[in-house]
Amino acid sequence: MLPRIVLCYPVTPNCLPRIREAAGDYEVVDAGQERVDELLPTADIFIGHAKVPVDWDRVLRAKRLRWIQSSAAGLDHCLVPGVIASDIVVSSASGLFAPQVAEQTFALMFGLLRQIRRFTEATQRREFIRLPTDDLRGKTVGIVGFGGNGRRIAKMLAPWDIRMVATDHYPESAPPEIERLLPPEGLEELLALSDIVILTLPLNDSTEGLFDDAMIAKMKSGSYLINVARGAIVVESALVAALELGHLAGAGLDVTEVEPLSPGSRLWDRTDVLITPHVGAQSARRVPDTTDLVCENLRRYRQGLVPWNVVDKRLGFPHPSAVWRPSV
Repeated sequence: MLPRIVLCYPVTPNCLPRIREAAGDYEVVDAGQERVDELLPTADIFIGHAKVPVDWDRVLRAKRLRWIQSSAAGLDHCLVPGVIASDIVVSSASGLFAPQVAEQTFALMFGLLRQIRRFTEATQRREFIRLPTDDLRGKTVGIVGFGGNGRRIAKMLAPWDIRMVATDHYPESAPPEIERLLPPEGLEELLALSDIVILTLPLNDSTEGLFDDAMIAKMKSGSYLINVARGAIVVESALVAALELGHLAGAGLDVTEVEPLSPGSRLWDRTDVLITPHVGAQSARRVPDTTDLVCENLRRYRQGLVPWNVVDKRLGFPHPSAVWRPSV
């Protein structure tokens, strides 16, 4: 019986021959979301992101799976306790879509600062009116979670006339654009300094519900919160309360605590909130770029080398030195 690779990301027909070539003597099965739960126990390697419920206990009982290559940066879809405790290698797509996430961050940030929602609503009413706006220049930007996405955001923000601080589990590897790189325990210090707080950290046991009433209260009065990470990091009721009290000047959300966001959520009607439906990593090149990483890591795995982006399973992300950086 041939060793098997089970795929579960939107592979296009022209990508499959590339994957099969890189896979060598592995059988490659494109399960899609429809069959991933059925076929995952038969996989030696799983490549993709299951967006449907998977019986991970059944997968672990099969004792066949050796490596998970996620097609996403976030790993909450597969880092269940049993996988964390196992010897299954897990690698992510950390940094692969960082340019797109950074662009989405810029869209939300400038949309808030320049009052784009209120101007758009005025346009729909055919009202040519001036409204007060805010500036990025001179602000302090805090990036919470300094992985692939956070680092790309910092790199793209570097030419602007701002200060930047960040938190990271690896605070020894600060790029020159960051004025201070703090350990996770420095989060409250970052919040006290920052006019704009950008969340790019993973969802895990330590980050779920992290931004609750108490944590948001530690943010500077009049600051902005932008979440391009995972929605469950921010408690929606706490965010709504901070906005209604005027403690926060606005929020830009590509993700929400519950997705899709409930039609009854109070966030919808606020002109100081911009919402996009978890599209930060969308890209016209998403599938071919994912396939580039998949093929590179398959070749490394078959050669006995450590794949790029292998994560610390308890943290949910790789060390900065282990992140794949494509040439283009």
